[in-house]
Amino acid sequence: MGYGHSDLGRPHIVEPVTLKILVAGGFGVGKTTLVGAVSEIRPLRTEEILTEAGRPVDDIAGVESKTTTTVAMDFGRITLREDLVLYLFGTPGQDRFWFLWDELATGALGAVVLADTRRLEDCFAAIDYFERRDIAFTVAVNCFEGADRYPEESVRDALDLDPGTPVVLCDARERESAKHVLISVVEHAMLAAARG
Repeated sequence: MGYGHSDLGRPHIVEPVTLKILVAGGFGVGKTTLVGAVSEIRPLRTEEILTEAGRPVDDIAGVESKTTTTVAMDFGRITLREDLVLYLFGTPGQDRFWFLWDELATGALGAVVLADTRRLEDCFAAIDYFERRDIAFTVAVNCFEGADRYPEESVRDALDLDPGTPVVLCDARERESAKHVLISVVEHAMLAAARG
């Protein structure tokens, strides 16, 4: 919270604008990691251990070291400026938890669709979800070690994105990189709102 001075010499509290941003994408793409890297509070996580019973429905190809999964949501908060606070809601990546998405998307300004070039097709459903609901989004390619890196335009073409949809490269583990992604979402969503 910030304080300013009124004409009467009494301090007044600057009430920040709060915005809701979703962090979406396929299973194992780094949504929980991104929320945790950038959140200024201890993030709320609903992680559960992957089990043998889930093996037929949780495809861990390419993310073999993954041992937990989000079963409801992740929640974090970041203050971008004294007057601007983002509430982050990480969505679960598996199809069986998609019933939660409509509730999480209510009131969202925009979204991050986190992508992994090793499993790029896993983000198609999230892109389709936000396009159908006219929610502005940025595609953030999480640059995993050992994964091939592609120019932003190649990713845009592979995902068949509208020319105005931002594509950024990031490392979901690094706070500044994740913050850059969130700034991109806010700027894109505000431009889309001004045009709409």
